[in-house]
Amino acid sequence: MTGSTRSEILKKLKSEKINRLFIYRTIKRYNDTKSVEDKPRSGRPTTVRTRALRDKLRSKIRRNPRRSIRKMAREYSVNRETLRKVIHEDLGLKSLKRQTVHHLTPTLQVKRLERCKRLLRRLVNEDYEQILFSDEKIFTVEEATNRQNDRIIASSCKDIPEGIKFIDRVQKPLSVMVWAGVSADSRAKLIFLPQGVKINSQTYRELILEPVIKSAGSSFFKNTPWIFQQDSAPAHASKATQYWLLGENIDFLSKEEWPPSSPDLNQLDYSVWGTLQSRACATPHRNLESLRKALITEWEKIPQEEFRKSVQRFQGRLKAVVKAKGGYIE
Repeated sequence: MTGSTRSEILKKLKSEKINRLFIYRTIKRYNDTKSVEDKPRSGRPTTVRTRALRDKLRSKIRRNPRRSIRKMAREYSVNRETLRKVIHEDLGLKSLKRQTVHHLTPTLQVKRLERCKRLLRRLVNEDYEQILFSDEKIFTVEEATNRQNDRIIASSCKDIPEGIKFIDRVQKPLSVMVWAGVSADSRAKLIFLPQGVKINSQTYRELILEPVIKSAGSSFFKNTPWIFQQDSAPAHASKATQYWLLGENIDFLSKEEWPPSSPDLNQLDYSVWGTLQSRACATPHRNLESLRKALITEWEKIPQEEFRKSVQRFQGRLKAVVKAKGGYIE
């Protein structure tokens, strides 16, 4: 790379994922000493965080990034904290969590790409705030937890109070399906779908469309133009549902317009449901009535500004899917 500028060297080594600071320091060392070897140090010489160890770790992680720092520390007979510093500071790598995502086949990616482009062409900036996003979700009486962040500070497991030490789980907990609709400036009341009732075109029309969506223009949008969003669930995408919406002169995103397998584009999925669940199910519920009351209470407490912010992210997410060529964006 003789004669190359710093920017050119960075571009050439980008695929190697080498820390930018490490490259700059190496270039400066070469300019000062005409060598890339470390300068003699006045302190105690490094005996563990050596170049040989860095090279071994870089090669090992490149072959299989799903490595345990604890296991590698035992393998190389190195203190775990020291090895962590080599990986994070010397190699410039991070420990990242694997993510659970919705399934996408190549065919689905193509459809997502095409439909996101179509939505971006159809919608202008002010249109996004005139969309009523809708979705259904099942909530259970069990406590909602985040296994990554739900920690207890104690000297040992024996010192943890019994009331918070364990999280109870049963095979089939009591549950309720909830429908919600939100826009930048409004929200519908939560609708609890009856237990044991199959949601088909008829029940969807009787429980959601007629009591809520039919009057949404006047209730939520003050008789200004608006758009109804729903995903491609069978009850939503059926001909009966589509004909009903057309017959009521409701502008909606049809099943041919909404991207398939795209919970990352519905603000209820990527934002609202998580917030509601973390608040309403912070503790377990004794029965469904307790769960319903908590959901209603916490639903009303969510500031409308949170809904507005999540709606404003919709356009950016459409663009992100286009950039990802229909692939995952988070």
